[in-house]
Amino acid sequence: MVKKILRQSKNILNRQNNTILSAAAIIALSYLVSALLGLVRNRLLVSRFFSGLEADLDVYFAAFIVPDTLFQLLIMGALSASFIPVYQEYIQKKSLIRANKMANSTLTSLAFIQVIITILLIIFAKPIAGLITHYPEPQLNLMVNLIRIMSLAQLLFTVSAFLTSILQAHRRFLVPALAPIFYNLGTIAGIFFLSAKFGIYSAAIGIVFGALLHLLVQLPWARALGFSPKIIFQPQNPGTKTIFRLMPPRTAALSLSQIERWVAVNLTSLLSAGSLAIFSFARQLYVLPITLFGVSLAQASFPILSVNASLKNKPQFISILSQSTLQIFFFALPASVLILVLRIPLVRLVFGASSFPWQATLLTAKALALLALSIAPQAANHLLTRAFHAKKNTRTPLTISLITITFFCLTAYVSTRQLNLGVLGITSSLSLSNLLNFLILLILVNKKIGPLNITVPIIKMTFVSFLTAISLWFPMRLLDQFVFDTTRTFSLVLLTIIVSLIGFAVYLFFSWILKVDQLKSVLSLTKKIGNWRRLLIQTDEVIETSVADQV
Repeated sequence: MVKKILRQSKNILNRQNNTILSAAAIIALSYLVSALLGLVRNRLLVSRFFSGLEADLDVYFAAFIVPDTLFQLLIMGALSASFIPVYQEYIQKKSLIRANKMANSTLTSLAFIQVIITILLIIFAKPIAGLITHYPEPQLNLMVNLIRIMSLAQLLFTVSAFLTSILQAHRRFLVPALAPIFYNLGTIAGIFFLSAKFGIYSAAIGIVFGALLHLLVQLPWARALGFSPKIIFQPQNPGTKTIFRLMPPRTAALSLSQIERWVAVNLTSLLSAGSLAIFSFARQLYVLPITLFGVSLAQASFPILSVNASLKNKPQFISILSQSTLQIFFFALPASVLILVLRIPLVRLVFGASSFPWQATLLTAKALALLALSIAPQAANHLLTRAFHAKKNTRTPLTISLITITFFCLTAYVSTRQLNLGVLGITSSLSLSNLLNFLILLILVNKKIGPLNITVPIIKMTFVSFLTAISLWFPMRLLDQFVFDTTRTFSLVLLTIIVSLIGFAVYLFFSWILKVDQLKSVLSLTKKIGNWRRLLIQTDEVIETSVADQV
């Protein structure tokens, strides 16, 4: 009996996912668990450091960005734009053995560069920290030490990120989606067991431990597919050269997106203690639906888009891109409405420890409301950007990123330094830049790839979301004032659940009345999930289908 359960579990974890929506469901569910653990982690940080140690918490968030940025630029610059298409092309046109040899050649070259960069970062941590922040000497020294510790995690993530890409290229989405869960468990363990002795250093130690778990959980499944990390130094390998050739535009685009975080660190370091923590907390809640519905569907779509791009099947490519974009909006719009209406209860539930004051709660809720307005466009941006990458066009997204990040920097500086809007100035600028990014991406996708014909369905779904928002506000206010004592956690949980269920029902009802086509896909997926045991064990279609946002 035990052997049978273990065998079936192995089959589930190693099953190939063949359809986009079901693969996205696998990724989204795993991301949800990981995100909930991330919220637990930040709740721990609030309870242990916000009361009197807000400055240390700000330094922790600022320190994480430095080594993570270098990892994003080098490793994710290669993997997100070029590795999967090139690796899949090798499998289709050559052989799995040659594909894995090319992958190890690329991994060796990038890991060597990452080691050199990490050594330099450890040596020059202090001038770098002083360059991006305005902290006094004690906080600056703390930031330097945290940067050095967390740099070790990025070396582990270098190997782990390759394992993720290998598994996703083979359409194995479940294990890579589970890996962030173990990462967060490691971080939580570090804070929970070590914070009393090591203070904020416990979070940095937890990140290193979590990165190790992130790697170890994926390694057996990658080896089962024939890939084992090996040192093969062949920078002249044709596939490796292709990946390095495609890297610069994507790396440049990622560097522009990282500027958003660096600007936030720089500007909040001039504000009162706790400002960066509040921005990070609001951003974490805002990123959750983007990850669940935008990143999951984009990651699930990318291998299939890459295959159709390689086969030059333009009609199928446009059809997949159109349907996936509409599915993202169908899920992300009601999520943004729920967050907008329930912003204060959500902040209180997630971060409302006794050490998190009411003024901080209100400020976080206001920042979250501004960010919620751009959840759906930003979720779609992940897919539209990958559409260009599947076509091996990394320059167009780079140009768009340059425009939008320039807009963000200018408006964030004016709203924060000239208009004195503080954290709200940064979040409003971020929301506007996300919307601008989506509009430009959509225009250029229609021009360079083909017409998506998604405008009318998006307008219809936006109208349904507006009706849902109106329908939600009144019951939320009535329940808050006359039914539940929301000073108590249990009552707050009940209020949030009831209002969320009402919102879900209202959204589905209006979608049915106005004949939103994406509702059919959701109902179809629900039927599949209802028969999940047979699907997981007997067929190749399991439920159809980055760590930067974890902190």
